[in-house]
Amino acid sequence: MDIMLILQIIVLLGGIYLGVRLGGMGVGYAGGLGVIVLTLFLGMKTDLSHIPVDVILIIASVIAAITALQVAGGLDYMVQIAEKILRNNPKYINYLGPAVTYFLTILAGTGHTAFSTIPVIVEVAKGQNIKPSAPLALSVVSSQIAITASPISAAVVAMTGVTEKLGVSYPLLLGICIPTTFVGCMITSFIVNKFWDLDLSKDPIYQERLEKGLVAKVDTNVSYKEVSPESKRSLWIFIIGILVTVCYAFSISDNIKLFDKNILGRDSAIMSFMLAIGAIITITCKVETGKLIESSTFKSGMNACICVLGIAWLGNVFVQGHIGEIKDMASHIVTKYPFVLAIALYFVSCLLYSQAATTKVMMPAIAAALGMTMDNNGQVWILVASFAAASGLFILPTYPTVLGAIAMDDTGTTRVGKYIFNHSFIVPGTLAVFFSVLLGFIVAPMLIG
Repeated sequence: MDIMLILQIIVLLGGIYLGVRLGGMGVGYAGGLGVIVLTLFLGMKTDLSHIPVDVILIIASVIAAITALQVAGGLDYMVQIAEKILRNNPKYINYLGPAVTYFLTILAGTGHTAFSTIPVIVEVAKGQNIKPSAPLALSVVSSQIAITASPISAAVVAMTGVTEKLGVSYPLLLGICIPTTFVGCMITSFIVNKFWDLDLSKDPIYQERLEKGLVAKVDTNVSYKEVSPESKRSLWIFIIGILVTVCYAFSISDNIKLFDKNILGRDSAIMSFMLAIGAIITITCKVETGKLIESSTFKSGMNACICVLGIAWLGNVFVQGHIGEIKDMASHIVTKYPFVLAIALYFVSCLLYSQAATTKVMMPAIAAALGMTMDNNGQVWILVASFAAASGLFILPTYPTVLGAIAMDDTGTTRVGKYIFNHSFIVPGTLAVFFSVLLGFIVAPMLIG
């Protein structure tokens, strides 16, 4: 290993570390700074092909539709439905919490919808004398893993861009990812519910906070605000729009071919359909367009776009600069030990802060390293089976939904340990990823092979 490579690795890891320390859009800022250092001072090259433009545009268009939904009141209505499900079945919070956040992410294409359910999960868990840390960890992790199964997420779109060229269609990819990830999350919920110490009253930190009056009383008189016709209408428009988008994406796949994908391809269809959904909601629900950019959804979406722009660009510059060495190493290791790819995705995702960025950086490089083509695609199942492992965003307790869960749990059971990595999310999250990948390794070769 020469000195130049060592310096390049230092800049790569340094940029990621700086981004994590800055948080939020700082992740993207640090990535851009790293690109400058790698190219102008350390001899690496870059061009526009290294920027994940398709991923960024998918995120932006999906967020545009959800923003209109939020301003019209449809997002609050959807959350209210989820809240009723959780409150009406409190004993099953360790199962329903992650199931609700999983399907909210499937529908919305972003895990940030979990924010809205966190206070409800805390309230319901306290009412059942269950440590909120258990359902919160399960729910936050499920919302992240569901990104790798959502038909409109940027990660799935990026993955499809790789796998379709290797003979795995969009419907087949979803047909593998949705059941394996959901069942993986539910198996983890069963293990936590069965073997974890969930008795809230025995937690010393909770007792200490209770004595100091830092724990809010459980509100048993929950009232729901009246839902306006516009709120209901906007949610139905959004759901129907998602279904139409997914059906169209299915219809242009190579197995079905109802429409010519050369006229309106899958990526373009998702982007244009999402913008159209936003337009229909805005028109029919009388949304004030001036309020759109003020919404929390729009702000979180813009944050995500900048993060992916900077950090994925930085990662791509490094990967493409050493693609030859990566191919040589991966062709030997991944072929012999397929599970190594899942381990790599798991740790890379916590550094790149995004499933989409991880997919965009890693999957094409690994596919190329293994010499995969449409005629030589016998190992493509390894990519599909390992895909869920790109959800290790919880490893560092700095991801927004992780921080939100810690901050909103007034019992103190959801916390970061002395050694940073021994936090409430690490074990449930790792188990959920493990079972999702394990099921993928069973199902993917059966359906693809």
